[in-house]
Amino acid sequence: MAQSSRPPRNRFVAAMRKVYHPVGFTKGYNFSMWVIFSGTMLGFCLARFMYLNYDGIYCPRRADVQDAAVAGECWTYDSKTYLLVGIKMHLYCILPASFLACFQFVPAIRHRFILAHRLNGYLVLLLSVPGAVGCVMVSRHAFGGGVEIQVITGLMSIMFVGALGLALYNVKMLQLEQHRAWMLRAWFYAAAIITCRFIMGMSAVITSMSHSDPYYYAKPCDVLATLFNSTDALEAKYPACKSLEAWTAVKADVHGGKDNSAAALNMTFGMALWLALALHAIGIEFYLQLTPAESERLRNVSYQRQLEAGHKHPGRSGLTADRIGDAAIWTPSRDSKNDMDRDAAAADPKSNNGSHSTVKQCSK
Repeated sequence: MAQSSRPPRNRFVAAMRKVYHPVGFTKGYNFSMWVIFSGTMLGFCLARFMYLNYDGIYCPRRADVQDAAVAGECWTYDSKTYLLVGIKMHLYCILPASFLACFQFVPAIRHRFILAHRLNGYLVLLLSVPGAVGCVMVSRHAFGGGVEIQVITGLMSIMFVGALGLALYNVKMLQLEQHRAWMLRAWFYAAAIITCRFIMGMSAVITSMSHSDPYYYAKPCDVLATLFNSTDALEAKYPACKSLEAWTAVKADVHGGKDNSAAALNMTFGMALWLALALHAIGIEFYLQLTPAESERLRNVSYQRQLEAGHKHPGRSGLTADRIGDAAIWTPSRDSKNDMDRDAAAADPKSNNGSHSTVKQCSK
């Protein structure tokens, strides 16, 4: 693997190169980005692997153990079979997929262990799709299940699975720079759920501070009943809940009881996820626009591999802007052509013009 040829600016850079060169990174900012974003996702997954013990931790069957889910949700999931299947499918698939995806962005694995990279990629894809499906299945009841939550959950799932599909198509067509771009997009979309947690937590605290003009959230009485020791206690606080089929307004307050805390989280989740997805979708486009050198390098690699595979339009066999849009036709860099000339000359020393004609023909 290539390493930076420029001398280090100072001792710190020299020391850091000893850290990130062995794992395949040639630039410090790429390594920093990987540590920040992949490290955050890795930590998030590790912290929530305990939720794979659904009956013991996420929705414990013991009355003296508090649910890890939002108060009242476990009763909802248990009340309908498809919801229970959906939440388990989501947890059991998306957590391992997210964990394994972090290693897909380590250059050393991609370069030295190509087979492991490919097999891990297919496993991530196989886990991601049912994980997204399970998320959609429970969206009607997760965090209150409002219309805004159902829409953002569906949109996010479509964007995530769609980006994974485009990444798979492009790598099958050997269009590596597009594969990189769509894989980054897919996991940045998925990682919005992490940013959402921070936004939701802060928003819930802020809205709870509005004592003179408090916020209220409508919740069904049958769900609220699971948070009280008796129906008398429920009716004492919420007179409208004489019938468990009714709904009542619950004050959003993270400092109150389980019912108030759940109302605060339910009220802010939809807004937080919308904002987080917007930030991540815009942010990844900024990153891709700020790293054109890596894109160009991978496109030249794609050109060579597509040429060797006999593609009709090497360099633009995948979903590139010059193939499906009105961009100027891309041509390989001079270095890429020179590499091909040397390879062709080494393969057939008697031919002086064969390699040049090949490049000329495939550049049309």
